[in-house]
Amino acid sequence: MTANELIGYDELDAAAARLQLAEDASGLHGSLCGFLAGGGRMGKQSLVEALHMDAEAATPSASDQALLERLVKQTETELADPELGFEPLMPADDRPLTERADALVDWCRGFLGGFGLGGAETHAKLSDEAQEILKDLGTIAASSFEFGDEAEDEDSLIEVHEFVRMGAMLLFAECANRHGPSNDTVH
Repeated sequence: MTANELIGYDELDAAAARLQLAEDASGLHGSLCGFLAGGGRMGKQSLVEALHMDAEAATPSASDQALLERLVKQTETELADPELGFEPLMPADDRPLTERADALVDWCRGFLGGFGLGGAETHAKLSDEAQEILKDLGTIAASSFEFGDEAEDEDSLIEVHEFVRMGAMLLFAECANRHGPSNDTVH
């Protein structure tokens, strides 16, 4: 694995399990995305510290720490992508529909928690559209899906996933940019 390869769901999920985090890959990625979208900055703290996560494992291994640092950089880059290439980290499309739907709910829960940690002082100044997106993400986060027709359910999940994806990017564009870039690099 090279430092430039994108981190996948299974790789992050395995690291979350090794670190004994209370979140799986989707919840962890959602928390990070919400934190960044809410204007949060990593600074010198670790991802686990920034997100106020309890890690039962004493200290992350060097490889797990490097993975988490790569995840932060990857996520910052994807959220700011002018080509709208951001994707919430989810199980592969060949995984069961129920697993993917539950992961999307977990991602939204994580996003909302991370968003609150990212900069609550800016949230009162959100546009009406941004406030509506947060409300809708809250509805998704509180959801429990019922399944019937597999093709219709698959289409519905794709629509909800696309809404979540675009909503996260809009919130990032509106909130995170209020604080200026997180480093001196100009893109």
